[in-house]
Amino acid sequence: MGRVALHTLGCKLNFAETATIARQFTQRGFEVVDFGKPADVVVLNTCTVTEKADRECRQLVRRALRRSPDAFVIVTGCYAQLQPEQIASIKGVDLVLGSKEKFSVFDHGVFVKRTIPDIRVSSLAAADSVAMADSSGYDDRTRAFLKIQDGCDYHCSFCTIPLARGSSRSAPVFEVIARAREIAEKGYKEVVLTGVNVGDYQSGNSEKLIDVLRALEFVDGIERIRISSVEPNLLNDDLLRYWLDSRKVCNHFHIPLQSGSDPVLKSMRRRYNRDWYAGRMAAIKAADPDAGIGADVIVGFPGETDALFEETYQFLVDQPLSYLHVFSYSERSNTTAVRLDDKVDPKVRNERSERLRILSEKKRRAFYEGLKGRRVRVLFESPLHDGIQTGLTEEYARIHARWDESLENRMRNVLVNEIRGGDCIGDIMSQADVRKESLVA
Repeated sequence: MGRVALHTLGCKLNFAETATIARQFTQRGFEVVDFGKPADVVVLNTCTVTEKADRECRQLVRRALRRSPDAFVIVTGCYAQLQPEQIASIKGVDLVLGSKEKFSVFDHGVFVKRTIPDIRVSSLAAADSVAMADSSGYDDRTRAFLKIQDGCDYHCSFCTIPLARGSSRSAPVFEVIARAREIAEKGYKEVVLTGVNVGDYQSGNSEKLIDVLRALEFVDGIERIRISSVEPNLLNDDLLRYWLDSRKVCNHFHIPLQSGSDPVLKSMRRRYNRDWYAGRMAAIKAADPDAGIGADVIVGFPGETDALFEETYQFLVDQPLSYLHVFSYSERSNTTAVRLDDKVDPKVRNERSERLRILSEKKRRAFYEGLKGRRVRVLFESPLHDGIQTGLTEEYARIHARWDESLENRMRNVLVNEIRGGDCIGDIMSQADVRKESLVA
């Protein structure tokens, strides 16, 4: 039928959805090729969290057409939902699909270049179900991203996601389990639960995220369950206790912070304060000192003075975090924040971002140094280069070891013996080594 190239902008949720679209193409005889290679159809699944993501989408369309000038170009995702006319104005775009239409690519005629782009974007006001998606069979062979929730009801003052994806809604537990079994049958050992606001999962007869986790524990073949992100206010004591006691749920927490200053958090319309966040950190580390914890942080939000930024910086220094995802505040139309006064100069935003990225590297290095001389359990991936293979621990530390074909998609114990250039280097432990270590302990 032809060749299709797909590209994802944004989050793990978008990645799972792109993989699902890719399967629709392969089921119809298309060959999936790397983005940037000659293709007959190009699909861009977009993000709109920042202005940079919007700009990158426009650049990618042009890049794709330079390589494949006759390609049929489809743009979908959050940017397409919010700014369909703007996308349609990009020379070379043929079809614009909104969030509800992204999985119905083949319902819109043949892939023939169009003089006038076709825009298919419907309202999300009545959206009440979740289109299931997962990344199995696409790219990564060891862990699969599984979408269980979509949309958000929080309406933080800086965020366009509720406009781009609608209100919060969740897939029934039985559908999640059925999809997880399919993933396991394909040989995947780890499933990563994704969504816009995963912690807000609510389905059926008052089923919550904890009910999904309980059910997933019994899916044969899935050895690890990872949660992509959970809002601090939704990490209640019951969920946290189950998470930490589970035999399969990874002790890796990604908990968005956004700011370590209470006045800024209030202006952002976040649903917690810094004391609550610090309390969650303390509870996690008290139960498991080795747990990995990441956070999202936005710098340069309107009204963030030098003093308020320093509050955030010092708060982050004091927290037992393993890494940070740092974003410079970006003005988004149709948000409350875009109308706020006391804008922060873009140069200052960049300077603050750089300070936090440096802090993140220090945090990650300290986290890795804490693993030195320790035994960790690693799920190995494909070999990289120069005889090196990498994998992840359940705490989300990336480990490098000497390549062995038999290791791919296998769990192995590794002794971390060196931190080199920001990487953990280790040696595979034999069963005899593990037994000897246990006897000594």
